[in-house]
Amino acid sequence: MASEIKTLAPELVWGFFYDLTQIPRPTGHTQASQEYVLSVAERLGLVAKRDNVGNILITKPATEGMQDKPTITLQAHLDMVPQKNSATQHDFLTDPIDAYIDGEWVRARETTLGADNGIGAAYALAVLASKDIKHGPLEALFTIDEEVGMVGANGLQAGFSKGDILINLDSEEEGQLFVGCAGGLDVRAVLEYKEQEYQPEREVAVRVSLTGLKGGHSGMDIILGRANANKLMIRFLKEAVSYHGVRLSSFEGGSLRNAIPREAFAIITLPVEEADGLWELASDYLDIFRSEYHGVEDGIQLTLEKCDMPTTLVPEEIQDSVIHAIEGCVNGVMSMLTDFPGVVESSTNMARVSLSNGCFEAIFLVRSSSETRKEQVASSIESIMTLCGASVEFAGGYNGWNPNINSPILSTLQRAYTEIMGEPAGVQVIHAGLECGIIQGVMPEMDMISIGPDIRSPHSPDERVHIASVARTWEVLKRCLECI
Repeated sequence: MASEIKTLAPELVWGFFYDLTQIPRPTGHTQASQEYVLSVAERLGLVAKRDNVGNILITKPATEGMQDKPTITLQAHLDMVPQKNSATQHDFLTDPIDAYIDGEWVRARETTLGADNGIGAAYALAVLASKDIKHGPLEALFTIDEEVGMVGANGLQAGFSKGDILINLDSEEEGQLFVGCAGGLDVRAVLEYKEQEYQPEREVAVRVSLTGLKGGHSGMDIILGRANANKLMIRFLKEAVSYHGVRLSSFEGGSLRNAIPREAFAIITLPVEEADGLWELASDYLDIFRSEYHGVEDGIQLTLEKCDMPTTLVPEEIQDSVIHAIEGCVNGVMSMLTDFPGVVESSTNMARVSLSNGCFEAIFLVRSSSETRKEQVASSIESIMTLCGASVEFAGGYNGWNPNINSPILSTLQRAYTEIMGEPAGVQVIHAGLECGIIQGVMPEMDMISIGPDIRSPHSPDERVHIASVARTWEVLKRCLECI
């Protein structure tokens, strides 16, 4: 039963996490989770305030004798990424997450779990509720809508928080202390066209489905080399057009800007006599994809099924331009950091592609620790999309978080980690968009760091959090608060 999660250790953390799984809270719909956090503050008798964006700050007085210590701000975001397998009927606006214990992990059935960043929020709430942790003046900052546009962090005003030190609870690798992160930029390409009316003559319509990919977080998981459903589907369709006279009626691939696309679907038509050849081509490409991604993507499926004839087609010149542009566009890792071996510097995620109802749209999320690299990658996408006739706009840009390896909180957390774990933690920069960079712009004097337990495959239905690492990270966090 899902409620068994509340019995895991530490019960205080898992109890709050379970409560959050029962509250629908996809990005853009965090009102209920805001009210929950405020109700916890009221129950604990703590002072809370909410700004005009929806961010919440709860303050807790220092333990006796520690009033002169620096003010610590624990920070997490309240929203989660709503991703599900296509077969499930889950409604993220109304349904609780069906979380369960799977051996050493907690995960959800057919959907994202929301450990990103529900575990971080649970840590902060557990510290507020705990009666046996010694600490200086304490704040808990809960931001909203981090996953799309970092709305809460971007809306923060100077003075809302009084913290001297910020501990962000949104990283996902135990044993690593994060001191920097990538910035990001959304790129959107749009091309409107007039649909071509379709009157079939000895033709057949086919629904093409590319499914079974792992997807994942477009920052954390981009280095794993996972397949992008949009890229694979277009690769297949390009040859289908060239050799079997395929015409495209519609294409839909991917969903959220920060999730690697797991599925793509297309409706196509072709002459009846070419149908057998298309099925053979699909079988060949499935073998190719499985061979190329052996050990990375074990569940790739490329299936064809006959369907009702569409009433319109994409004009042939638009179809060809879009196919060439999508195949030619950059995707994945672009460059690596030299100072932090094994860490991505720049990447792009071709997050969503849609071609139907007279409109082509492609959405990309570019990430980079370098502003100039970020601009260069975005510019390369712009060039390709402009060549196919699309208009391109940039939006939602945010800066990265500049590393500070001489940070006092880094020294404190390193000491706490060594005391609890018996060995020092690693120090890293994360290729994902933490809110620290934006908060640093609002409160430049604040010393910052990010920690978290092991979370795997965030932003996908395979998301899971490691139970034992949640407990160990909790002990490190408590020890850090006592040491500051």
